[in-house]
Amino acid sequence: MTELHELGLGALADALRAGEIAPREAVAHFLDRISRLNGTLGAFVHVSADAAVARAAELGPPPERAPALWGVPLADKDLTARAGMPTRYGSRAFADHVPDRSDPMAEALDAAGAISLGKTSTPEFGLTGYTETRIGPPARDPWDPANGAGGSSGGAAVAVAAGMLPAAPASDGGGSIRIPAATVGVVGLKPSRGRIPAGAGLDSPGGLAVAGPIARTAADAALLLDALSTGVYPYATRAPGHGPFAGAAHADPGALRIGVTAVSPWDDALDIRLDPEARAALDHATHVLDRGGHVAEDLAWRPHGYAEMFMTLWRASAARIPVADDRLGVVEPVTAWLVREGRALPAASLLAAQSAAAAFERRTVEAFAPFDAVLTPALALPPQPIGWFAPDDPEQSFARQCQYAPYSSFVNVAGLPAITVPVTRARDGHPVSVQLIGRPGGEAAIVALAAQLERARGPLPRPSID
Repeated sequence: MTELHELGLGALADALRAGEIAPREAVAHFLDRISRLNGTLGAFVHVSADAAVARAAELGPPPERAPALWGVPLADKDLTARAGMPTRYGSRAFADHVPDRSDPMAEALDAAGAISLGKTSTPEFGLTGYTETRIGPPARDPWDPANGAGGSSGGAAVAVAAGMLPAAPASDGGGSIRIPAATVGVVGLKPSRGRIPAGAGLDSPGGLAVAGPIARTAADAALLLDALSTGVYPYATRAPGHGPFAGAAHADPGALRIGVTAVSPWDDALDIRLDPEARAALDHATHVLDRGGHVAEDLAWRPHGYAEMFMTLWRASAARIPVADDRLGVVEPVTAWLVREGRALPAASLLAAQSAAAAFERRTVEAFAPFDAVLTPALALPPQPIGWFAPDDPEQSFARQCQYAPYSSFVNVAGLPAITVPVTRARDGHPVSVQLIGRPGGEAAIVALAAQLERARGPLPRPSID
């Protein structure tokens, strides 16, 4: 018999809406998974068991027109405020913070009928691409708990990979959905700029952050994207095109032109080295898409001067964090470094970086315009041990994050949609992912391509963690 955590989001949602599974049964099952696995994997920083059980009981039998995620157990990233639930932003500076109002993303999940089981872990204020903080245990890769899970949506990705959740809402300001999803071998979908605002109040001056889904399949990620972008965000339709995106996973996109590149905008600033397993995954995906009727060809793209611009925007983002200068000793060393650097920035430097970001967006969209999608590696390196990112050495930490995930942040600067999907397995059995980048508003095309790659790959085994 298939256990509930083995069902995908779509199958679980269908069963709940049909009355085949009661919400209280689903909630109890996933709370049990969390209680058994979270101590090892660090996916959750807060579990709201009583509130979840009470909400499940309130739902009763499914209504005739149940919303898409009626009765589905999900959770909020710890950057998303939910009224009455601790929201710490991954920081000891907010250890006792309980908001009295919910962010729009929490409201969107409620409107879709979901039940929050608590808060998934995030690095402090979502600033880093690894999820290790002093407010809780690190988020660990279920395939090898000695390794970290990436970030900043590390807890969400771990919860999905380990079957503690069927899918998870997340946010992405520089790769925070795609980095952890690729690290633990699930699907991460970053929407176009403006599709779904991040809602955490911590966005960059460059408009980098958006909200989006992490799931086990492209179809499930698209289903959650549809739910997140329906109804609650009246201002979230600026991106061209609109849902429902779930159907795209089952649709034939036709023959598409796909640009392929392993070039990173960090190449002229850091020593970026592509691991052989990541290169093999890129080559495999290129072959699969070419064989599937698409035209895959090299993309000639050599951006320059990106590192200084992005670093300025990231510092400026940190400068807005609501922690006073005399309390910076409470926060993580990387946070304190970024905040101090950001608050010392001259206004002219920020304005120059914003202008450079706008020019980078324009040039990137123009370079990618001949293609329906662009294929890149998801990560340059395999998952790394806890502590590898040198959290106590801010400058080394930032450099290592860029070397680990050099293909992520530029997509945010360009405002484009992107999806990471596992396509091969490394020698140790760990999934290895690639990234598909779409045109502005082009989520449907990359969802369809990701689903084609999944079908060619076949089902992945789950990590042996039970």
